[in-house]
Amino acid sequence: MEKTNSKSMFLLLLSGAILLFGLPSFAIDVSHDDRAITINGERRIILSGSIHYPRSTPEMWPSLVRKSKEGGLNTIETYVFWNAHEPLRRQYDFSGNLDLVRFIKSIQSEGLYAILRIGPYVCAEWDYGGFPVWLHNMPGVKFRTKNTVFQNEMQIFTTLIVDMMKRENLFASQGGPIILAQIENEYGNVMWSYGNDGVEYINWCAKMANDLNIGVPWIMCQQSNAPQPMLQTCNGFYCDQYTPKSNSTPKMWTENWTGWYKDWGGANPHRTAEDLAFSVARFYQRGGSMSNYYMYHGGTNFGRTAGGPYITTSYDYDAPLDEYGNLNQPKWGHLKQLHGVLISLEKVLTYGSTRQIDYNDKLAATVYTYEGQSACFFSNWNWTNDLTLEYEQTQYTIPAWSVSILPDCYTEVYNTAKLAKNIKNLFVFWQVNAQTSIMVKKPNDADDQKEPYELQWVWRSEHFENFKNGIVQGSVMSANELLDQKAVANDTSDYMWYMTSVDIDESDPVYGEEAILHVHTNGHIVHAFVNGKHIGSQYAPNGHWEFIFEKYFKLRKGINQISLLSVTVGLPNYGANFDTARNGIRGPVKLIGGVKNVTKDISSNKWINKVGLHGEEKKLYEVDTHYARKWHAENLPSHKMFVWYKTSFQAPLGRDPVVVDLLGLGKGYAWVNGHNIGRYWPSYLAGEHGCSYTCDYRGNYDGNKKCLTGCGEPSQRWYHIPREYLKDDDNVLVLFEEFGGTPENVNFQTVTVGKACANAYEGNVLELSCQGERVISEIKFASFGEPQGTCGSFRKGGCEAKNTLQVVQKECLGKQSCSLDISEDTFGPTHCKGGTYRLAVEAIC
Repeated sequence: MEKTNSKSMFLLLLSGAILLFGLPSFAIDVSHDDRAITINGERRIILSGSIHYPRSTPEMWPSLVRKSKEGGLNTIETYVFWNAHEPLRRQYDFSGNLDLVRFIKSIQSEGLYAILRIGPYVCAEWDYGGFPVWLHNMPGVKFRTKNTVFQNEMQIFTTLIVDMMKRENLFASQGGPIILAQIENEYGNVMWSYGNDGVEYINWCAKMANDLNIGVPWIMCQQSNAPQPMLQTCNGFYCDQYTPKSNSTPKMWTENWTGWYKDWGGANPHRTAEDLAFSVARFYQRGGSMSNYYMYHGGTNFGRTAGGPYITTSYDYDAPLDEYGNLNQPKWGHLKQLHGVLISLEKVLTYGSTRQIDYNDKLAATVYTYEGQSACFFSNWNWTNDLTLEYEQTQYTIPAWSVSILPDCYTEVYNTAKLAKNIKNLFVFWQVNAQTSIMVKKPNDADDQKEPYELQWVWRSEHFENFKNGIVQGSVMSANELLDQKAVANDTSDYMWYMTSVDIDESDPVYGEEAILHVHTNGHIVHAFVNGKHIGSQYAPNGHWEFIFEKYFKLRKGINQISLLSVTVGLPNYGANFDTARNGIRGPVKLIGGVKNVTKDISSNKWINKVGLHGEEKKLYEVDTHYARKWHAENLPSHKMFVWYKTSFQAPLGRDPVVVDLLGLGKGYAWVNGHNIGRYWPSYLAGEHGCSYTCDYRGNYDGNKKCLTGCGEPSQRWYHIPREYLKDDDNVLVLFEEFGGTPENVNFQTVTVGKACANAYEGNVLELSCQGERVISEIKFASFGEPQGTCGSFRKGGCEAKNTLQVVQKECLGKQSCSLDISEDTFGPTHCKGGTYRLAVEAIC
């Protein structure tokens, strides 16, 4: 038996401890200087991406984080959502997709850093900006200003989150992944409206946060006067021109908007990979050291979390990872290449001296030099013209609206608009060298499926209040005024009833055969009933807050019962004093009638309010509801308002993301196995104009005026059902249809890569891949030489390597992914007359 020395014994014991308890946690020193965030004394390039844990599920988190890491990120950023965690005062929820600790540990397990933006105001197109409505209803409260009530509650919640992170050793100072934390959010944009109280408030925020002693720096975005030691950061589509006011603060970018959010009634916004890469490269060219994509994965506004008004359930944001977690190609791949180049230059960018060379006509070069290494950025922010510059007696042509990166100031390895290769000092530019994925919806192909045609539906009508003699069943509130919907509903439902009665006799001036019901509302939708009969509905176009509803109705002699159902579609989330905006029926509510159209104001009548729908109260969306016996199987109604529908379905096979197609329905809510997957409104179509089939990446992007698609189509037709919500056997879908539609065409599909296309030049390695368990089943086109056309319409050019198709088939068919070295060594001679050749491929998954 061999003797074990003390060193070997120690290593043996240490390895055993690691197996039992995991890797030991060592404190990480996070600080900063004027150039960068420093980690253990070393300046670092921070490449971060936003992933919001409530907009996905715990089952999705590891994959999302892993794909972010594979895309070249080293950090994940998230907000913390106060109203999700504390929906009722002192009643907290950190379960399911609200498990913040589990999410941060998912980041840690991939070896990435985390940025925790506590806020607790988040904006984020999130309901009420992340504030719980019960906070608004507290006596004497004023949000985001010097106000004891608000500050006490904000401090309690912020401290709760910090203490939770500390208990789990999640701050870098404890060996965890969190390297930065944020207090408040974009307050500098609105601080002017709060006067001196706003200045005192932001100073209080800084002191309160600093006193929590988390051991890592705090940041404040969009806060030019951020109090020390808070670090100021920039948000926007472009932050290359931004300079922090403090000389000791590095240049940091907390939100680079990768696309834009979508409204009900709006088209689909897109931001090109070329423009997004241009913004990032320009930022680092001009001294940036930390940037964060907002969003890297947008996800889904489940339940009632979408803010607004009129923010859709999808929060895809045209992010590098799409709503379902798929790679959004070519954006993901193009940025991955950029991240690799930036990280390779970390030392020279953060420690090097800089020299700026300004040419004419929006053309510039920045030269970084450190320990004998020089790296160059050449940028052309001209919108239309490719321009040529000369550096070190070599000429370089820079495409319009692009940045070229030369790690040795000689060889160009990356261009944000196109890639380039140096061939004997001849620079040739070409298309983005990343796969373009054409995503498709696949029908449920399980052998035992019966949908879409044979889903068996049951239904029941929404039970309206039996409002007679001023009596309403259930929990109600009454007042001789029209109350703010937020004050009564406490954000527990989109729906609230306003009910009153009017006694009319023949002597009343408004008496007559017909009268007009006039309603001034700050709600988004109003449904009006008189004497139990629906007389009309109206919604605010484009989410505008105020509108007037007017409708004729038959006014009868005696008691007339008036019931108004007010509906919200997301509470506001941004702007100065946004929390004070009134919600619901504002008034006046008037009757206009009689021979002379006399007006009778009934705003000061006794109004009875009831929150929510009967079906919500009875939880008809639950799988095991006690009211199953009251569902009807016969005479399925179509295009009828206020109907509940229910069916069962089998989960689609495989692992691809699942969506439900709700085309044909009007507006309402959908639940799967009791999980609220969000508001639906497929009847709301985007405008007919403003879209284009092509998108010019050149020039400033603003979110909603260029690169739009989907005009004249539903703003959202497909709704995400996370695999985590599904069971192997029967699943239950419940719909509440508010406007009137038909469920007959509802069907379940999966989202996957239909085909992968590329058009890349020689000298590169092209990666093609399908998704999940799918493999490349066909090479529809492959030509190496001078192919023409675009994806779906490729054609051969004047010359090509004749064995290209066979080579690509051999390397790729039957595989989930393949790599192709684009060269004549791979495909054979082209017999062209010279130049640089390219490979065009269209692969079917």
